[in-house]
Amino acid sequence: MTTGTTSTPLVHALNVSKAFHGNEVLKGIDLDVHRGQVVCLLGPSGSGKTTFLRCINQLESLDGGRIWVDGDLMGYEDRGGTLHDLTDRAIAAQRRNIGMVFQRFNLFPHMTAVQNIMEAPIQVKGENKAKARERAMTLLERVGLSDKPDAYPSQLSGGQQQRVAIARALAMNPKLMLFDEPTSALDPELVGEVLAVMRQLARDGMTMIVVTHEMVFAREVADHVVFMDGGVVVEQGDPRSVIDNPQHNRTRTFLGRMQAEYKPAVEHVPDVIPGTVPKAPTSVD
Repeated sequence: MTTGTTSTPLVHALNVSKAFHGNEVLKGIDLDVHRGQVVCLLGPSGSGKTTFLRCINQLESLDGGRIWVDGDLMGYEDRGGTLHDLTDRAIAAQRRNIGMVFQRFNLFPHMTAVQNIMEAPIQVKGENKAKARERAMTLLERVGLSDKPDAYPSQLSGGQQQRVAIARALAMNPKLMLFDEPTSALDPELVGEVLAVMRQLARDGMTMIVVTHEMVFAREVADHVVFMDGGVVVEQGDPRSVIDNPQHNRTRTFLGRMQAEYKPAVEHVPDVIPGTVPKAPTSVD
């Protein structure tokens, strides 16, 4: 969680639009995300949140507008004001700087936890197995699973699988992490352990864009909240202002429905990741 912003955003989205079969899903989205910021995207199903994430890392191409990540124009090359599609190989190279965690864990079922984390550094970056394994073990420790390197996904709980998925994304040393409803497929009692990992990432300065219905996480961890509906940004700002004092009727309606229909999985985002040793507070002489 950042206390300030730099002048140049890490993510700069300008007038982003996207349609599927004539249905306009994104209608001119503008958004800046600065280094170290945690930005939560809120909104009803079908509001365009997931599509916007997928446009950032070019899992979906844009119909209009542009997105820059760390100064790189995503998916295109600008030649004298004319955009030309990048090759698949060039787009894959851009994606290396962006980690993404999905609703479903998408782990390889025939690989152990440590093998899942090692796979991309070996296959994409060409790391040797010893280095990749050392890094993977460090990441398993970071997410509280240092005792599960040889466990297969079927031997792990949903929360543990999602923590492995986060570690796998971190193995590529991304500049940006995208989370698409990372707790929506979990039983309520497992949500806290994943949110704890994400809170620690925020403390470590990771830039994150998170699609979530977990209002507790948005209020306690996010620096900036964006409410989307019907493919547009309706309202955005400080999380407590947007969540506790929304200015637009659509925002108020959505939050009221959430409060009535959705029971929070946790009252507070845990400070400690299960399986890790709490860090001792720094003493001041």
